[in-house]
Amino acid sequence: MSQPVSKVAILGFGTVGSSVARILCEAQPQGLELSYVLNRNVARKRVDWVPKQVIWTENIEEVLSSPVDVVLELMGGLEPAGDWVRRALEAGKSVVTANKKLIAEHGVALDRLARAKGVHLYYGAAVAGGVPVIPGIQQGLAGDRLTRIEGILNGTCNFILSRMEEGAEFAPVLKEAQKLGYAEADPTEDVGGFDARAKLVILSRIALRADIRVGDVCCKPITEIAAIDFAYAREMGCTIRQISRAELKEDQVLAAVGPMLVPLASPLAWSRGTENMVLLGGAYGGDVVFSGHGAGGHPTAVAVVSDLLAVVHGSRTIDLPSQKTSVISDLLVPHYIRFIVKDRPGIIAQIAGALAEQEINIHAILQKPGYNKTNLPFVVIAEPCPESALTRALEKIAHLDCLLEPTLNMPILDAESLT
Repeated sequence: MSQPVSKVAILGFGTVGSSVARILCEAQPQGLELSYVLNRNVARKRVDWVPKQVIWTENIEEVLSSPVDVVLELMGGLEPAGDWVRRALEAGKSVVTANKKLIAEHGVALDRLARAKGVHLYYGAAVAGGVPVIPGIQQGLAGDRLTRIEGILNGTCNFILSRMEEGAEFAPVLKEAQKLGYAEADPTEDVGGFDARAKLVILSRIALRADIRVGDVCCKPITEIAAIDFAYAREMGCTIRQISRAELKEDQVLAAVGPMLVPLASPLAWSRGTENMVLLGGAYGGDVVFSGHGAGGHPTAVAVVSDLLAVVHGSRTIDLPSQKTSVISDLLVPHYIRFIVKDRPGIIAQIAGALAEQEINIHAILQKPGYNKTNLPFVVIAEPCPESALTRALEKIAHLDCLLEPTLNMPILDAESLT
């Protein structure tokens, strides 16, 4: 018996959209037929390897009124993508999307709408590109009670930091990432932590069953990290990665995104290049690790097509209801604090005094030889303390006239790295 054919429309023919089209046209998955491609200024997007019967359009009304069965939203952003996804679901069309911003902000409402209309909403490609983290949680780990997420969720930042680990500086590596297509012309979403934050919100909803607001999660940029920080990190048996972390704490979620020192023994330190890695801690099943390439059109396209096949073959995601949960960011861990100063007597005493006022103890002071005293970097390792207390201390320290640059503060992910 021949299998019914599902007609597919692609909204957005950029890096991911064109990669999805390539898979559909070359691999020709059974039961799928590419029918529409929508894009602004669509004439400049036409390619000769797409079958002639595919309709190219700039008009969303043409797609929504067509007999298309599944809409692939691959444009990104909140609008008009959000409106078009809602209208597609209202029209009885299933939707597959890679849009982490949209799912982070409106995923609960869109899931509810899809179920009410008897159609599907899949977004496995919204987190970790081609790594099947979301379906792995929804299907393979639904029987556990997950309490912790730690991960590298942005391939661009991981590429930059792993190259800096080899000795490069931030600015030239960022340019290299842009040249290779890993970073946008405006890299703020990636290097500022906003992209990873949206993904962490999605994972918290699915894994921890905690519906948290994007704006409540603190995120810090990687832009202030320098080669000297990797030198000190190596001295401590660590490296530096952009880490997204969320953990259930009674009726709250402790969540944060930013650069952190990671012990070299941790799996998170092993991730290189554009790889993503997610560690999930379960009450019954223990720790589970997902790892693979998280950036680029082809890995993400694989996740999109996998979701598309799940839709047309009648698979249904397990409903894992979440509840509104408040967020705290006081990660109680040791901290790496790097200063660059014009040296003079009494600096350490003033820093120690400001920390002591907030009941923060100093574990160690690190200072590499060979630096000019007019531009001297050194590091203070603070014992485990609340982020809020350290922030108050650093606000006072910021007024010292010896400081040449803003202070860099990073959590040390595993307290055992201090033993």
